[in-house]
This record gives sequence, structure tokens and C-alpha cells, in this order.
Amino acid sequence: MEKIPTGSRILDKMLDGGYEKDIITTLYGPAGSGKTNLCILCCINVARLKKKVIYVDTENNFSLDRFKQICSAINLNYAKVLNNIVFLKPASFEGQKKTFEKLKDIVNNKVGLIIFDSVAMLYRLELGKNGDIYETNKDLGMQLAYLKQIAGKKHIPVLITNQVYADFEDKDKVNLVGGDLLRYGSKCLIELQITPSGNRLAIVKKHRAIEAEKSITFKIVEGGILGTKEGRGFRLF
Repeated sequence: MEKIPTGSRILDKMLDGGYEKDIITTLYGPAGSGKTNLCILCCINVARLKKKVIYVDTENNFSLDRFKQICSAINLNYAKVLNNIVFLKPASFEGQKKTFEKLKDIVNNKVGLIIFDSVAMLYRLELGKNGDIYETNKDLGMQLAYLKQIAGKKHIPVLITNQVYADFEDKDKVNLVGGDLLRYGSKCLIELQITPSGNRLAIVKKHRAIEAEKSITFKIVEGGILGTKEGRGFRLF
């Protein structure tokens, strides 16, 4: 299976080489758990090799300052790297649907990665506005189907972030926004958690070739992320 490096050596090790090229990988977890940081790491890693990255940013999560910090830490000219990134910023669920229509025109063999951060924001707003779960889920399902088609046929990896919400009946259960649409539409699911010490935990929940519950612990630092092992830290990027 073809893979792309995640931008983190310890993540690459956990995933036996990186993110798979022909599938959707979903990173999910609470706010502040590191989802966008991992997207930016992979984005830089692909863009610095002069491959185009399409970054769909629905929550304005992408931070140019953070991008500059990481590029500086590995001696990259951030402006040159940034030049290989195409940003799409839909402001509504209808705009998100139009964004996917644009993808049909801009996806080509120069594209090395598609990031969708996050799939949940505008979907939740749409549900709150019109309450039509069937039609909204149908539209989201079509968007995910198109991303699956891009990944499968063009071998362009797709990295999605998703939000979670609590289960009132089972407080230990983590639910993905979008439910089964995201769970079954992604061949790789990685759950991110914030530990009591303030570190982050990445857990493989679903993968075609890796056992479930394989995990790593890391912390977010100025120059990227730092893995933690037996109380000691080591640079990941």
C-alpha cells in the first residue's frame, strides 16, 4: 500500500509508514487535541516536495503563525511552501457543497494531499438551521463519496478532521459528528485525546492493516510536536 509520511516520525512508526494514499483518514477528538496541528504537519511535508495541497478550512483553524513556526523549526522558507497550498474556505453548508464542485476542476496529478478541516462545523450548523437530517446527511454522504472516489482512483490521500460529542447515557463513549457516515466512509480512524497531564494521545481505532488501540503519546510544542516516552521527550518532525 502506498503511503505518504505524516510529518512526524513517531506517527509514521505507529502507522507503519504514514497515511495511506487511496483512502480517507479521519482524525477526531475534542477541541485542542491536536487535529489541526497534525494536518499542518502533513500539509508542510507534502507541500515542501512541490506537490499541491488542497486545504478546505471550514473553521478558520489554519494558523499562518503556526505554519511559520513549524517551517522555521526545519529551516524551510514558509513562503515557498505556502505557494503550494490552495485554500478553500466555505462559510456555509451550501458553500461547502459548491467547494466540492470546484474540486472536480482543480484536482489533477499535481495534487498530493486533500485536507478537510473540519467536516463537522458547517454540517452541524445546517442541521441546526433546517432540521432536515435526511437531506443534510444525503449531501454530506455525497461529499464523502466524492472524496473516496478521488482517493481511490487518483491515489490522492484525504485527511479529514472531525468533532466529537458526549453520550449522555455512556460518558466514556465518544461519538463522531456525522456518525456512521464518517465511521464507515473512513478506512482509517485515529482518535485524539487530551491526557490529565496535558499531553495528547493518538489511538488507532480502525485500520486495514494495523491492530486497533495501537497508540502514541505526544505534546504540542512551538516547533511542532514532541513525542513522550517513559517521561522523556524526543522530536517528531
